[in-house]
Amino acid sequence: MKPTLVLTLTAALFAGACTRDATPAQPAAVAPVATAFAARTWALPVSAAAAQPDLISAPDGRLLLSWVEPRQQGHALMFAVYDRGQWSAAQTIAQGDDWFVNWADTPHLAATGDGALWAHWLQKSASATYAYDVAMTRSSDGGRTWAKPVLVNNDGTPAEHGFVSLWPAARDALGVAWLDGREAAGSDDNAHAGHGGRDEHGDAMTLRAATFDTQLQRHGEAQLDAMTCDCCQTDVAMTARGPLLVFRDRTPEEIRDIAVARLQDGAWTTPHLVHADNWTMPACPVNGPAIAAHGNDVLVGWYTAAGNTPTLKLARSADAGDRFGAPVTIDSGDAVQGRVDVAFDDGAAWVAWVREGAVGQTLQLARYTPDLSRELQRIEVAKLQGRGRGTGFPQLTVQAGKAYLVWTDVVDAAPQLHAAVIGS
Repeated sequence: MKPTLVLTLTAALFAGACTRDATPAQPAAVAPVATAFAARTWALPVSAAAAQPDLISAPDGRLLLSWVEPRQQGHALMFAVYDRGQWSAAQTIAQGDDWFVNWADTPHLAATGDGALWAHWLQKSASATYAYDVAMTRSSDGGRTWAKPVLVNNDGTPAEHGFVSLWPAARDALGVAWLDGREAAGSDDNAHAGHGGRDEHGDAMTLRAATFDTQLQRHGEAQLDAMTCDCCQTDVAMTARGPLLVFRDRTPEEIRDIAVARLQDGAWTTPHLVHADNWTMPACPVNGPAIAAHGNDVLVGWYTAAGNTPTLKLARSADAGDRFGAPVTIDSGDAVQGRVDVAFDDGAAWVAWVREGAVGQTLQLARYTPDLSRELQRIEVAKLQGRGRGTGFPQLTVQAGKAYLVWTDVVDAAPQLHAAVIGS
């Protein structure tokens, strides 16, 4: 049974309104209502059981979708290409019976200007639950064949390595950032079973980055942050001044707010906060931020529960992430699950997120003016049958004024991928 696509439109906010409870302008000053967008089902070339989607726009304008399928023994990482309104046949990137597969730490695809495709997944390094490495491969022939995979992290410790972000570091090179648990190796595995905080030795998760060339050789590895949230997703966007990485930071006082760092002139800037929510949280919320960029304009979306109120926020920077304006509250209340993704183009800032109330989960989408001064539209894209964390994180990208959205639902205990195109 497919989830229901819902085309419910909430009223656009008036000019000058930044938050949902802002006071409307007087009628004489009301801005023209934006064209109403609607969601339509987008068929995917995916088997009956699939989850952990990733959706990106390639430099040549094609859309690339990857996902994980269960196999009789292990799992397979699959991908397909959407071009000129049609999907290619699904192809296998890699498969294995020693992978670490879960709802939060998922594989990603990337494409570089030389036409190469890159992909990563997680594979076990020891028997402990959270002992796994990041494996990566590259294809120079459109995905027909893939190189022998290499490990992104080469520390050899039986620790957690994951929550990866990928970006084109050059025409023929890939940048990779990941959370790295080598400093926390040897911690009690049970202490991390709930994605908790610091282990009994006081060691912390770190954030690292490196560049890989066409031969999958590592260059310029660096530690960006010595103490981050243990298991929140990282994300990256290409600004006109270089890649901007966003992640959930962590202090010794267990404040877990959102920070950014930019790679510029071969060096990473010192991380700084997008906004000081001052969320004190003793364990990882497994709810990372999302980022998109258009030139030097940057959009960051994130979840926080500061003040014991689950809240989804957006903030914008006009200078490639040096400074961010005051955040806009997109949604708040106990039903807000976060699990956010964002997209940015000339016409709008887009944000997708998950809510879960007494009647179940819903997938939400909103459009704002690029400066976030006015909400253009808000729709409920789908009602989900799945509940809890199994529905994972929706994936959003925008092309030519249309949004493409892919998500996981769980029906009769089996994961399924669904998608919608949102446009006029």
